[in-house]
Amino acid sequence: MSPQGPPPDRQPPDRQPPDRQRNKTEKHVSLVAGAFADDDNQISVARRENGDLDYLCQEGFILVRDAYLDQVADVVGGGAPEDGFIDGVTHYSLAGAEISAVAAALDAIDARLGVGVATPNHVMSICPGGLCPATEPDEPPRGAGPEPGISPGQHGRGAFVYVVDTGKLDDAATHPWLEGVTGDPDEFQAPQIPPYTGHGTFVAGVARCMAPATQMHVANLMHYSGAHLEKEIVKHLDAALSLGPDIISLSAGGTSRKDVPPLGFEALWQRYRHHKGVVLVAAAGNNAERRPFWPAAFPQVVSVGALAANWRSRASFSDYGGWVDVYAPGEGLVNAYATGTYVCHEPQRAGEQREFHGMAQWSGTSFATPLVSGLIAARMSRTGESSRRAADALLAKARAQVIPGVGPALYPGDADADQCHHDCGEHHHHGRGGGRHGDGGHHCGC
Repeated sequence: MSPQGPPPDRQPPDRQPPDRQRNKTEKHVSLVAGAFADDDNQISVARRENGDLDYLCQEGFILVRDAYLDQVADVVGGGAPEDGFIDGVTHYSLAGAEISAVAAALDAIDARLGVGVATPNHVMSICPGGLCPATEPDEPPRGAGPEPGISPGQHGRGAFVYVVDTGKLDDAATHPWLEGVTGDPDEFQAPQIPPYTGHGTFVAGVARCMAPATQMHVANLMHYSGAHLEKEIVKHLDAALSLGPDIISLSAGGTSRKDVPPLGFEALWQRYRHHKGVVLVAAAGNNAERRPFWPAAFPQVVSVGALAANWRSRASFSDYGGWVDVYAPGEGLVNAYATGTYVCHEPQRAGEQREFHGMAQWSGTSFATPLVSGLIAARMSRTGESSRRAADALLAKARAQVIPGVGPALYPGDADADQCHHDCGEHHHHGRGGGRHGDGGHHCGC
């Protein structure tokens, strides 16, 4: 298949009614909380008024702006700074405080000092759809190659993509498009494939198909059933900046208390703005809602939603809204995965066994994200632009080929081709449109 158009006859994942989605979410909350508990970390589950998941956070700790540490201590009646993990924000322990529960402490701080002085240490997960990719990995057609396919030539040469995920499977290099990719090990006891294993390899595979010659490293950070704490993710990203990546690809995130921007990431931007040669690309989430999903919703980030399998509509699971910069194919993608037996955990298919032989079919904004990261790397090698300039140019292109009712869109091949992807057969020169959703850009009228 050419990387320029959607594959034929692709069947989308099953659409999930609200009750089934809620059950799926609860299963994954249990997996994540259990993984943290095994490491003596207690996770608090905050819920909306209707009982749905609001956010997850570390119990017993909050994040506090350094300028307010003394005042916060007065409000909660004790506690102590635990770790000044990044300039401007401190990880604060509520142990021994008169108000030691996170929710009650934050309510008191909000009332006395204002919203945003302190926030939870949120749990962020591999692109949650209720804390999970939009689907569990599925068996691809026998003998299937990667979809979207591998771009020709030396796209991405000279660019460095740093993937923050679950690491790299030992046998990843058996796939030609992953040869030369480095990474932390993503280990498991064969033949049983645990949840989230192989996610980082799949993500790297999608990016490498767009930019086969790019330098790439896959970090293993999301090892609590695909999740980790905001503080640790921010620390890792801060350290990663010193490695000199052009693009950081993050297929993880989460919702926040009162939709307030997470403090750890707010502090990170003070460092990030001094690294003008790097761009952060992050997944918009799989909650099928407009609510901001962090860190993708920050204006400093290229936020990526998912297109459906037909590439003409938004995937049913994808988050959306004015904070989403671009949509890219993210439903029914095929790429590198583990070899072994996977047992489904989601309630409707719990216990179902699936056999994998190094490839999988998977859906989620998790996978639309590396597609865009790869396109940025490919454009860098073609034009000599910095990552931010390449990202700006691709977003301008996306606004010029906006999908009505969805938003700006990018497709495989967009790093070097001016082509309409709406099956009208036309080629267009796409000018720079204004606004996030294509105001003033060219519309093909398909």
